[in-house]
Amino acid sequence: MTISSLKHGLFLAPYHDVTESPTIALRRDIEIVEWVEKLGFIEAWFGEHHSTGWETINSPELMIAAAAERTSRIRLGTGVVSMPYHNPLMVANRILQLDHMTMGRVMFGMGPGLLPTDSDMIGVDVRTLREKLTEVAEIIVPLLSGEEVTHETSWYKLNKARTHLLPYSRPHPEIVVASAVTPSGGMLAGKHGFGLLCVAATERAAFDVLDENWKIACAVAAENGFGMNPAKLRLVVPMHIAATREKAREDVAHGLPRWCEYFDRVAPAGMRGLSGGDPVELLINAGRAVIGTPEDAIAMIDKLRAKQGEFGVVLFQAHNWADWEETKKSYELYARFVMPHFAGTNRNRQSSYNDLPNAIDRLEAQRTAGTEDAFRAWEKKTRRSVST
Repeated sequence: MTISSLKHGLFLAPYHDVTESPTIALRRDIEIVEWVEKLGFIEAWFGEHHSTGWETINSPELMIAAAAERTSRIRLGTGVVSMPYHNPLMVANRILQLDHMTMGRVMFGMGPGLLPTDSDMIGVDVRTLREKLTEVAEIIVPLLSGEEVTHETSWYKLNKARTHLLPYSRPHPEIVVASAVTPSGGMLAGKHGFGLLCVAATERAAFDVLDENWKIACAVAAENGFGMNPAKLRLVVPMHIAATREKAREDVAHGLPRWCEYFDRVAPAGMRGLSGGDPVELLINAGRAVIGTPEDAIAMIDKLRAKQGEFGVVLFQAHNWADWEETKKSYELYARFVMPHFAGTNRNRQSSYNDLPNAIDRLEAQRTAGTEDAFRAWEKKTRRSVST
């Protein structure tokens, strides 16, 4: 086993069935962040969506504000803000307010917007989303740094704009950009020195280009005087973990088919095909998810590292495939067995355990002699007591 600096976090789109209470679902999103903080996860990300019914967080900033008051250590990120739907000054103001409220725990993730139904509702042409994100990327660093910005595009105008607050984190909160299949996210990250959040790392089309998109990001970064840091690369992985593969399948028997039905409705055409057949087999055979044991999770992460090389954070994707207690248990098993595997936490303990047979055999004669000495000493003391 190779010891690495790999870290672990949580990614909440979230996914909540349209048959369940949204109130309870949102409260549990916050509770699960509390839970994984206790387990040693270092960060949690909240998405932004406005349609489709399932992905119920409209404002990741609101979720961060709530979660920040229930936690003390875990970092909290927007995963991601759909920038073409917002004025960038307003977004920067909200992020810097959170930077102060969390005392530096906020991370700013931005993207073009994943759901075409979101942009359709507000009349934004889906074909322009990446272009709009590129325009925002030009001015987001000076805005988040508290500088004055004048900038005009076809969809917003900033006139000597500056944020109300200067950043708590210096020089500004960490910035990451979303990436899926196309190289556009990597190109933006490289151009501006942003981190990269791969939201579909295990999807076949995205997995096939993981390393290539990273190479593109590194090449663009070099052209712009930056260096891409693998520690700022995050890969999202859907997982459900149980003590056995059979138990994992049992846990997701009800929730997974419903999720697959939703995913096939909303995903790009190349990522569909989960509703025909056994969803567990379809996901596992395609390498798209872990539904199994901690060993299966370790194998998936090893597979990603073999393809990508080193990266900074595995983000465990929340999905509600299982009931509440099984969901919490899944994160606990990940923390108990997967996280220490990559951190090398048990290296010395394992060496001590492996050395036991030889050490005990070697010391057995001495231990036996010591026992015999103790009995002889007792007998000697007993005889002396009798004689007196």
